[in-house]
Amino acid sequence: MPSTLLNPILERHRRDGTRLMQILRETQETLGWLPPEVITAIAAAVGWPRARVQATAEFYSFFHTRPMGRYRILWSDNITDRMLGSTELMQSMCRKLWLEPGRVSEDGLVSVDTTSCTGMGDQGPALLVNYRAVTRMTPQRVDEIVELVRAGTPVLGWPEEYFQVEDNIRRSDVLLGHGLTPGAALAAALERGAPAMLDEVKAAGLRGRGGAGFPTGQKWAACRGAEADVRYVVCNADEGEPGTFKDRVLLTSHADLVFEGMTIAGLAVGASLGLLYLRGEYRHLLEPLETVLARRRAQKLLGAGILGRDFAFDIEIHLGAGAYICGEESALIESLEGKPGRPRIRPPFPVTHGYLGRPTTVNNVETLAAACLVAKHGGAWYAALGTRKSAGTKLLSVSGDCTRPGIYEYPFGVTVAQVLADCGAHEPLAVQVSGPSGVCLADHEFGRRIAFEDVPSAGAFMVFDHSRDLFETARNFAHFFAHESCGFCTPCRVGTALVARLMDKVAAGHGSPYDLEELFKLHRLMQGTSHCGLGNTACNPVFDTLEKFRPAYERRIKSLAFEPAFDLDAALSQARQMTGRDDAAAHLSNVA
Repeated sequence: MPSTLLNPILERHRRDGTRLMQILRETQETLGWLPPEVITAIAAAVGWPRARVQATAEFYSFFHTRPMGRYRILWSDNITDRMLGSTELMQSMCRKLWLEPGRVSEDGLVSVDTTSCTGMGDQGPALLVNYRAVTRMTPQRVDEIVELVRAGTPVLGWPEEYFQVEDNIRRSDVLLGHGLTPGAALAAALERGAPAMLDEVKAAGLRGRGGAGFPTGQKWAACRGAEADVRYVVCNADEGEPGTFKDRVLLTSHADLVFEGMTIAGLAVGASLGLLYLRGEYRHLLEPLETVLARRRAQKLLGAGILGRDFAFDIEIHLGAGAYICGEESALIESLEGKPGRPRIRPPFPVTHGYLGRPTTVNNVETLAAACLVAKHGGAWYAALGTRKSAGTKLLSVSGDCTRPGIYEYPFGVTVAQVLADCGAHEPLAVQVSGPSGVCLADHEFGRRIAFEDVPSAGAFMVFDHSRDLFETARNFAHFFAHESCGFCTPCRVGTALVARLMDKVAAGHGSPYDLEELFKLHRLMQGTSHCGLGNTACNPVFDTLEKFRPAYERRIKSLAFEPAFDLDAALSQARQMTGRDDAAAHLSNVA
């Protein structure tokens, strides 16, 4: 790569290794891939060992250290996209391009493959072309795209309707219908001051909307109380959970609310810089979000002297590159620092040792947006919404077998049955709440409520009717976790691969009752020994469907018992006799 092309990218990011993700992304957008000599040049420019830069480039699925074609087409492999016919459409595209999935065409023009989820579950089948989202794929659109590729038409010259992404807001409540003008919530927070603002957030009972539900006021107070001269606010916009797209809508139509929530968090914890980590699949939002930030700076809502007060705060956007694990807050921080996104060992926690080793509060997009309501209306007002243990409202990303997929906002405590009725679900068989890592509810459980004390949710609400095979749903999720495991710990790295292999074995008609028991054992093993939440929840969809829809498995297995080649019980027994968790995990890996 000529220095005239690389140097502006390096200078724009101050030759700072902690901005390596953005340097690699912009370089790849210029060249189409990351050649070895370019990685060498970048390493020299940021002062890092080449192996360290190479490790980051190879960790993320959206970075390429070999040519992938002028057109890189990735079909969403989420189960709801499959239900809409994505597999058949992708196969049709490959046939028309004389191309095998996962391969680059002989002329180096195009490659076609799958990616886990594009965050477009309400308007699929969807794909990414050069990491720009294309929605509502049809056989006709496949034919048109094939012709555009053959003609060498630049992606920016493709019909605009291909790239239209709709909000599909079906039900609004206090958050989506907030009615706040930019700066109103921030002015109220500045009037209160940082200590009082913290008290209001605590009184509101605001809890994290990313799935864990940790009290926001407690997190902010811990960050503010940590000994340090610099603190950071991080907005986690890496909603990689299949079936979730609520944050996409907030960032599209309510970006001011999100940025204002980050600024209020900065005031509360004593930070002067916020970082929004945007998932790579939402590349199309980068420029619009930068435009909103520029406007807010011009309006004195960001920068120095915000609203004429002695308060300075600004926000930077960092784009991810296709790694589900970066939704975990410590892995996200690693990625922000330019490294592979592997979860850290905790403690220490990010509130004391986060970004660049400084106290950092990491909050979900929806959480920060809700903080604006607390600032404007007060903690008591917010606490009166929802239930006693779950204050406020929740955004649900509804997709699957329903006539009105999209975003629904409800006060906490709404029943699953009410959501199903509102979205037009006809004779639903099951609902997957909170994505693959959540819970699968059968029809006798539809009276349960969306709330932290009953069915917590990160936002996904996937509907399956009686025509669906829940085994295939669980199998799709098993492959998702096997693909997205970062490989840091043995139980997750080996366990997710074993689960996916066992599910494929059963699908092929080669399974036995023994294999079903092995799936249960792997679930117990991974829950107790995995390093982070991915491994601990990876078997949830298999466990739930085995418990509630066992006939979907049993009709595929052979009735004859056999002597297993790999006895997990024996392996675990030997592992328990070893000293220390690492030795036991290593033993299991060797046996597997």
